[in-house]
Amino acid sequence: MNERATAVIADDEPLLLHHLNKALAEVWPELEIVCQARNGQQAWEAACQYQPDVMFLDIRMPELDGMGVARKVLQLGSPPLVVFTTAYSDYAVGAFEHDVVDYVLKPVSEARLEKTCDKLRSQLRMRRSADVPAGVNTLLDELSRLSAPNPCQYLKWVKAVRGEDIHLLAVGDIRYFKAEDKYVSVFVGKAGGPVEEYVIRTPLKELLEQIDPQQFWQIHRSTLVNVEAIEKVSKDFTGRMSVRVNGTKLPVSRRAQSLFKGM
Repeated sequence: MNERATAVIADDEPLLLHHLNKALAEVWPELEIVCQARNGQQAWEAACQYQPDVMFLDIRMPELDGMGVARKVLQLGSPPLVVFTTAYSDYAVGAFEHDVVDYVLKPVSEARLEKTCDKLRSQLRMRRSADVPAGVNTLLDELSRLSAPNPCQYLKWVKAVRGEDIHLLAVGDIRYFKAEDKYVSVFVGKAGGPVEEYVIRTPLKELLEQIDPQQFWQIHRSTLVNVEAIEKVSKDFTGRMSVRVNGTKLPVSRRAQSLFKGM
């Protein structure tokens, strides 16, 4: 049986928006994407204009984040079903499991997306047009709490730019981050091999709140290094310390030298 429905999808990264649109076409061909929004405000305006059955919302977007959009649309007379897309780990997004609000982990897995779409189709068959999902506001309060810095909520993937392309980088493959004047360089590689450089827009200060401090140490005000990538720790005759990562020498500030006591 054809199960036609309409949807708005929202993500501030064009590559991820395109990938989600393509994946949905594969797992739910009858779903009509009426709008591809690039920020939360556009998503909210699209919800008012099109009154979609479903919304796929990135949690972190400029102008209005995904949870802010969800709070607003759930006050509509016939609210859409909401699915959050996120780069956070399964541990953190465990709270997203709900009969009405669901999540899809980035990068989007077709198997996981298919499971979500099955749930959405089932709910669309059963729901009443005027029903406001019970308990959703309570869930959104929990999601707001989860969006604050939390030791269990660390990124597994980082969106980065190289040339004209956007890449999803596995955090475990990142050797180190280095802050420049107006951006942060990300160096990716395997142990003992060459590294490739990418660029991200997230300031180093924000990264510190999103990256596992047990995995990445801030060895300098401009440098975060993957502890597992450190090949060698050295100190010269003046007491200046440095670490070597994939053949690159990175200075360690005096304040950060305490990290290496006992090594």
